[in-house]
Amino acid sequence: MKNLFHPRNRHQGEYDFNALCAALPALSGKVRPNGYGKQSIDFADPEAVILLNQALLKHYYQLDWQLAPGFLCPPIPGRADYIHHLADLLMQDCGGRKPGQLDVLDIGCGANCIYPVIGHAEYGWRFTGTDISAEAIKAANKIVAANGGLQRAIRLRRQDDAARIFAGVVHKNERFHVTLCNPPFHASAEEAAEGSQRKVRNLGLKNDAKLNFSGQQHELWCEGGERQFISRMITESETFSQQIVWFTTLVSRKENLPALRKQLEEVEVETVRVIDMAQGQKQSRFLTWSFLPAAARQRRLLG
Repeated sequence: MKNLFHPRNRHQGEYDFNALCAALPALSGKVRPNGYGKQSIDFADPEAVILLNQALLKHYYQLDWQLAPGFLCPPIPGRADYIHHLADLLMQDCGGRKPGQLDVLDIGCGANCIYPVIGHAEYGWRFTGTDISAEAIKAANKIVAANGGLQRAIRLRRQDDAARIFAGVVHKNERFHVTLCNPPFHASAEEAAEGSQRKVRNLGLKNDAKLNFSGQQHELWCEGGERQFISRMITESETFSQQIVWFTTLVSRKENLPALRKQLEEVEVETVRVIDMAQGQKQSRFLTWSFLPAAARQRRLLG
C-alpha cells in the first residue's frame, strides 16, 4: 500500500529493517516478527515509533533527530509526501523546470521540525518555521543545532499571538515562495481525547494504554478545529497576498473543502487548487491558493 506514495518519495514498499537497524542500532531491540511473520515494530509503543523515525531520518537523510517528550511524533513517509507534491506544484508554474532557491514558511513547525528537515534534505529549500510554543521552538532549535548542514537553512520564530497566523512572523518586505501547514485537527480537548481513545480501541488495546498519539494542546486542537483555523489563514492571507506566492495547508476533513473554497472565491484569489495525496489506505489532500497571476508566479519562482 505504501507504493501509493509520490513517485519521488523514498519510503516506498516495506521498511528495510536491516538497513534501518544498521543506521540506528537502538532500533533493533524493538524489531520483531508481526502476525504475518515479517519484521516490524509495535506501532502502539511510543518509544518504538520514535526510534523508527530516528532511523528513517538517519538512513535516508543522514540526519540526527530527537523528539522532545510529550510532543507529537510525525509519520515520516506521509510528511515527505506533502513536500514532494509541493515541489510538483511549484514546478508546474515553472513549465516543468526546477525553481530557483526557494524560501518556505512552515506554519506550526512543532518540536519535531519535520517539514523543514525533509524539505531541505530533498530540495535544498530554505525554511522559516513558526510555532506558538516556546518549548516547541526550543526543541526544534536543538534539532537544527545537532545537524550542521541545517543551521544556515532553517530559522525558527515564535508566534506570540495565538490569534494570528502570518502577522507577527512575516516581516515587512519579506517574501516567501510557498507556505505549508498541518493545522490542529480537533475543535476541543474533549474531541481530541475521544480521537485518541478511538485509536486505542482500533488497536485492540486497553483504555489506559500509552500511545504515540499524545501531543501538546496546540498540536491537537483549537477553537473551531481545522475549518476555523484554515478560515483564519485565508482571511489573513489577503494582507500578505503580494509577499507569498502560494499558500498551502493540509485539509484532513474533506467535508471542510466546500466552505473553504467558497471563502477563497469571496476574497478573489487568482488560483485555487486541491492536491490529492494517497498514503496506503489513507486519503489526504492539501488546499492551495495564490493571489498572483501565473506569469508573476513564474517570475518569482525562477528568480
